[in-house]
Amino acid sequence: MVNNDVLRRVRYIFDFNDSKMIAIYGLADHHVSREEVSAWLKKEGDEGYEDCSDLLMAAFLNGLIVDKRGAKDGQKPVAEKRLTNNMIFMKLKIALSLKAEDVMAILELADFKISKHELSAFFRKTDHKHYRECKDQILRNFLKGLQIKYRNTSDES
Repeated sequence: MVNNDVLRRVRYIFDFNDSKMIAIYGLADHHVSREEVSAWLKKEGDEGYEDCSDLLMAAFLNGLIVDKRGAKDGQKPVAEKRLTNNMIFMKLKIALSLKAEDVMAILELADFKISKHELSAFFRKTDHKHYRECKDQILRNFLKGLQIKYRNTSDES
């Protein structure tokens, strides 16, 4: 999935304003301006649109984890330079303190059923024999389920 789409959807799901988005980046020790956030939230093709890099998306998700769960003792996580759908899915799961059953219930809200074994394959290390790549459809359905749960609506953002 395109990082800008994920960023836009997460902002909508949790009703974050620009100041909150900037604060979340700050929790990951990454300074961004209001103009940058605004450019990442625009739709592709709109004037002023800019791609949100994997590094910037990872910084946002790390900040979201700190925002939702609190800071851990020790060193803060370093934002990855390369993100996959699996990593985005995992970071959202961690930020919201979700267990496998919670994720399955959220996916069911979006009319998407998945077994616990299929789900666990997304969160394995890439060299594990049962690792499975998380396709856009699954991440999209997870975000749709989050939207239904937290915004109490199924409208597309």
